Amino acid sequence: MTLTKIKEDDDSSSSKSSAGFKMKKELELMDGVAIIVGIIIGAGIFVSPKGVLRYSGSIGQALIVWILSGMLSMIGALCYAELGTMIPKSGGDYAYISEAFGPLPAFLYLWVALFILVPTGNAITALTFAQYILQPAWPTCEPPYEAVRLLAAVTTCLLTVINCYNVKWVTRVQDIFTATKIFALLIIVVAGIWYLCTGHVGHFNDPMAGTTKEPGYIALAFYSGLFSYSGWNYLNFVTEELKDPYKNLPKAICISMPVVTIIYVVTNIAYLAVLSRDEVLSSQAVAVTFGDKMLGVFAFTMPIFVACSTFGSLNGAIFASARLFFVGAREGHLPKAIALIDVKRLTPVPSLIFMCIITLVLLVIEDVYVLINYVSFVEAVFTTISVTGLLWMRHKKPHLTRPIKVNISLPIIFFIICAFLVTFPCYVSPWEVGVGLVFILSGIPVYYVTIAWKNKPKWLRNASDEFNSLCAKLFVCMLETERKDK
Repeated sequence: MTLTKIKEDDDSSSSKSSAGFKMKKELELMDGVAIIVGIIIGAGIFVSPKGVLRYSGSIGQALIVWILSGMLSMIGALCYAELGTMIPKSGGDYAYISEAFGPLPAFLYLWVALFILVPTGNAITALTFAQYILQPAWPTCEPPYEAVRLLAAVTTCLLTVINCYNVKWVTRVQDIFTATKIFALLIIVVAGIWYLCTGHVGHFNDPMAGTTKEPGYIALAFYSGLFSYSGWNYLNFVTEELKDPYKNLPKAICISMPVVTIIYVVTNIAYLAVLSRDEVLSSQAVAVTFGDKMLGVFAFTMPIFVACSTFGSLNGAIFASARLFFVGAREGHLPKAIALIDVKRLTPVPSLIFMCIITLVLLVIEDVYVLINYVSFVEAVFTTISVTGLLWMRHKKPHLTRPIKVNISLPIIFFIICAFLVTFPCYVSPWEVGVGLVFILSGIPVYYVTIAWKNKPKWLRNASDEFNSLCAKLFVCMLETERKDK
């Protein structure tokens, strides 16, 4: 998923040539699998076990939530495979909502993605990295609030600089830290299985004790579980760069999602075999607590491995999510500055810096689980809209070519579950839901002022042009499709 400078020459070596900037179609099947697995397995598996168990009430129901979250993500990913092959454009939900329901709903998705979905996910991952890397320095208490936030901010800025500077550096960082993350999970799984095999099965004697039956809290448990699986639709953001997307998109989904689900369920069994319910709920860093109990003198390695895992996940998320904003800017739904790329390094510098600034603002929120509820509710709303679009286009646009066509029961099941996840938390976490809805609706006047309003005053058009020109000069960038004579 790299930006490449394409030089177009005439047959004559003396003829003029032109240079432009465009995306290169170079992602193979296993690249797609690596993108999905590498982004999904990150902060969630080290943060969300606590949230899932808190709202589930029992070990047994927590494991059920993890399994069902994986199955739901798989169903959603298959539905998105139909959407992605029917509408082979980068941008994921943005492209699908635009095709089904028009520019306003698509803009609202872009609006919340730019200010909530992407930066909040990045903030949670950065905070998790800081929490784990600092925990050994404060073994008997929580690390200072200021230290965690400062390190998270520094990490976010560092990875933004790397993403701005060199795409090859980004991919090398991703390869190294993906390997580290897999190794960390293997340590947890092997230690947990060994612990179970030695007869320590007491935590599973009454697995359903304390089970929560309140639908609102069950929905919040799924929010935490699904947060860990978030990223299953990221490959749809880069469909235009995927070779043979009609074959490789569904194949990548069918390979990666079962692998991630198995890893997550087995990892949680290992956690819950070693740690009691109270130990999990009282821990600020579940994997570190696990390491302290099982790894002895090597316990210091666990926070390092986990920090590496979240570091790599943050790097991948920053790298991949820029495609969404490129498409939005290309369609005229964001300032042209977002579609600018560095003329030397061919990286989307303005988009990356803007995301970094929003992420830094969100880092001041103290409770990471509130962040998860904010982002999960808003994401569930637009995922529901996307799958509704799939059902709508089955009815209104049956003539569209569908290389992948899932059984109609899958999008219906997915729609019903998403509707449950959207509605039931309204009375359990009304503040988070209310804030999410207000922010979504706040995009409507922004749309009509900036997009729908065609006869803008000259001063407003000039201000927009000046801003785009300033960004182009400041960051030495040009539009992706802009061409110039050499």
